[in-house]
Amino acid sequence: TVKRRNHGRSKKGRGHVKFIRCDNCSQACPKDKAIKRFQISKMVEAAAERDMAEASVYETYVIPRLYIKKHYCVGCAIHMKFVRVRSRTARRNRDPPPRRFNK
Repeated sequence: TVKRRNHGRSKKGRGHVKFIRCDNCSQACPKDKAIKRFQISKMVEAAAERDMAEASVYETYVIPRLYIKKHYCVGCAIHMKFVRVRSRTARRNRDPPPRRFNK
């Protein structure tokens, strides 16, 4: 019996995959098994952004965001609620979860 169809990773034909370190606990984890998420943050806080907008020559200038790719081990991803433990029947569902936009 097999618990998961992909054995918990997305290797598929590669013999070996490099290890990465979890950004939360520094545990070594294969790169294809790690849960990857982008941390999107603004480069400056709201007060500084307002000051820059008042001092700027341009009327509309969008300050770029920082996109940081984070890698988490399975234990930290469950603890931080990025992924959930699913029942045996729910594990067969392979379509991605519904997108959530936090604005």
